[in-house]
Amino acid sequence: MKILHIEDVPEISDIYSDILKTNNHDFKSAIDGKLGLELVLKNHYDIIILDMCMPNYSGLDFLLDLKDRKSSEIEKVIVVSSLKLDEYQTRYLEELGVRSIQQKPISIQNLLSEIEAQITP
Repeated sequence: MKILHIEDVPEISDIYSDILKTNNHDFKSAIDGKLGLELVLKNHYDIIILDMCMPNYSGLDFLLDLKDRKSSEIEKVIVVSSLKLDEYQTRYLEELGVRSIQQKPISIQNLLSEIEAQITP
């Protein structure tokens, strides 16, 4: 499975990479949301793990641009946020088409479960 992780903290991507690669996943990371968007527009990914809190170009910016440019990909997004999203924010993300919203810190087992849930809806 091809997974893209968009996260501005390289150490977090390194941890996800180590675990997901050992589970036979093809893993790519981007430390910038705009670069992540370019990758999604040019390549096929089965899952996109998205951090919401990034400087200059947030996870929400990414989702809105993705919806405009390649809306079919939004259902592949797993949002992982350190922010406590309220009911309105969660509902907005769901209305955009996001199927999974997780709170940081997320255990690796929960992340792997979410990935499995995304590929077998």
